[in-house]
Amino acid sequence: MSTIEKLNKLKDFVKSLESVVVAFSGGVDSSLVAKVCFDVLGDKALAVTARSETYPSHEYEEARKIAKEIGINHLTIDTSELGIEGFAQNPPNRCYFCKSELFSKLKGIATEKCFKNVADGANLDDAGEYRPGLDAARELEVQSPLKECGLRKADIREVSKYLKLTNWDKPSYACMSSRFPYGQSITEEKLVIVSAAEDYLRGLGLKQFRVRHHDTIARIEALPQDFAFLLQNDRRVELIKKFKEIGYKYVTIDIEGYRSGSMNEVLNMTNVA
Repeated sequence: MSTIEKLNKLKDFVKSLESVVVAFSGGVDSSLVAKVCFDVLGDKALAVTARSETYPSHEYEEARKIAKEIGINHLTIDTSELGIEGFAQNPPNRCYFCKSELFSKLKGIATEKCFKNVADGANLDDAGEYRPGLDAARELEVQSPLKECGLRKADIREVSKYLKLTNWDKPSYACMSSRFPYGQSITEEKLVIVSAAEDYLRGLGLKQFRVRHHDTIARIEALPQDFAFLLQNDRRVELIKKFKEIGYKYVTIDIEGYRSGSMNEVLNMTNVA
């Protein structure tokens, strides 16, 4: 399909929703959903962003900026993933607990404000990965316009660029809980440490990366083309110093490089998923 055909298919699906509350993180996927919902439904579309311990302030500010750019009504709610039973223990289906909580709250908002549907930013690529949050969406009858219209990440960026969304090429981002190996408990203290490490790398100019937290070890996943940049002698020394100040004893770079969902690799190896 052409870009216009993809967009029109998405618009037709959104029109059928009549009114919708959008789970809005400010990422590329939910931004496109919010944009099309607003363009098609106007005031019958509401974007809701949930602030929590696992959602960094820089992501929230980006979400506010994009919502304003789109023009959609934007509501912020506070949630606490660490307070959800089962979440902080970090089991493989951790995201199920988080999404169940979030979507339940969004369903409540939809009912209160007389909106007929709740929608998220799940796309067709997500269906091929281990995403327990999709189970929560299915159970609570959350609509996934991008997935239903057969759009993959590349399609989403293509349509977003056509619509002049300024974050069309924003790097993929996952909540901070994805930085911890399954079974390793998630605490606010650990989240602060990882956030500080990632803020430092972001300040160096890196765009696509993760800091995976392995107790006293920081495992940096970066794009292979950024390895030389990080290992330049003065920068390498400063990086080590900074990470140790933050709280790590050992600092490593994963030579396999950045890849989405790397913590799921152990699930595939042990057939847990």
